[in-house]
Amino acid sequence: MKILVIEDDQRVAELIQRGLEEQGFIVTLAYDGLSGKKLAFNNDYDLVITDIILPKLDGLDLCKEIRRTKPELPIIMLTALGTTDDKVEGFDAGADDYLTKPFEMRELLVRIKALLKRSSNTIYNIGFILKYSDLEMNLQTKDVKRNNLDISLTPKEFKLLEYMLQNTERVLSRTEIAEKVWDTNFDTGTNFIDVYINYLRKKIDKNFDKKLIHTKSGMGFILKTDEN
Repeated sequence: MKILVIEDDQRVAELIQRGLEEQGFIVTLAYDGLSGKKLAFNNDYDLVITDIILPKLDGLDLCKEIRRTKPELPIIMLTALGTTDDKVEGFDAGADDYLTKPFEMRELLVRIKALLKRSSNTIYNIGFILKYSDLEMNLQTKDVKRNNLDISLTPKEFKLLEYMLQNTERVLSRTEIAEKVWDTNFDTGTNFIDVYINYLRKKIDKNFDKKLIHTKSGMGFILKTDEN
């Protein structure tokens, strides 16, 4: 997991870096808002930690700019300003969480892990990318990956998975799938949908411990993580 820390106090930044690296995170430091913005825009990070009061570009404006281009990227704000109004302003700028200085490293780690877990289970659509947990679909190139491993799908399998990714954590009936994916009325005497679900399972779930495609007996199918 890669984390970008934007903090103008070098001592604080290095303390955070050391604490996170001890937990196995890969940490990049920036000491002003403009440098942080450039790094955030040009690299892929799993989470950003930023102070509010920064030289060159303050954390609130930085957060707003990141949100416009990377709406899915979790952001934690660190600040000495701890009033309710300050927190509301931070959340309004797009922050996911807010931690007031001074803080304990343990508390920061708890907040980070909670955000990363929530982020990994969130479906988001960024242009032509659909992502849920460790499953990712590129609608433009038609590439599908799970845990960065390529998965080859037929056109119908792709269309079925696309619809499931657009409707995660919701039970989809056979009738709905037939109408939305196949543009046809469901014939209860056939099991073609079950057949395609099984095709997907073999490709999406078979070689992974965490199963994503589940059957709800008598109701249909749902794309969700085991723990949900």
